[in-house]
Amino acid sequence: METITEKNTATFTHLSALTQYFIPFGNYIFPILLWTSKKERSEFVDYNGKQVLNFQLSLLLYSLVLILIAVPTLLITMFRIIPFEAILNENDFVFRNFNFEENIGVLTVGLVAVLLFFLLKVAEFFLIIYASIKTSNGEKYKYPITIPFIK
Repeated sequence: METITEKNTATFTHLSALTQYFIPFGNYIFPILLWTSKKERSEFVDYNGKQVLNFQLSLLLYSLVLILIAVPTLLITMFRIIPFEAILNENDFVFRNFNFEENIGVLTVGLVAVLLFFLLKVAEFFLIIYASIKTSNGEKYKYPITIPFIK
């Protein structure tokens, strides 16, 4: 049976991942600080701290993959659409040369990657809230789609 202090610490470890919206890299810094301060004293806090960090590291990996897909495909599409001479001569680009038919496949891949990234961030927010609720009730929560980097 976990104490109220252990439940609260584990809950705040999950919620501290939301600091990413206010402080850059807060989703890594604050969970690490909370986890390392209490992991020796509580198995419950240790388990939840590892879950939070594994989830955040997994999301980082998934986001990097999506960015590595989206950015080059969108850039390739834009460089196919914009004539190279217009870039070198600093001419105004007019949309009369815009041709979707040649670039629809590449553009679709890039836009799907951007959409998946957005959905990943929305799912992250709700999963953090859900994990916090479960943890505050004393239940062990395992995030879905998580790679166990820290065991």
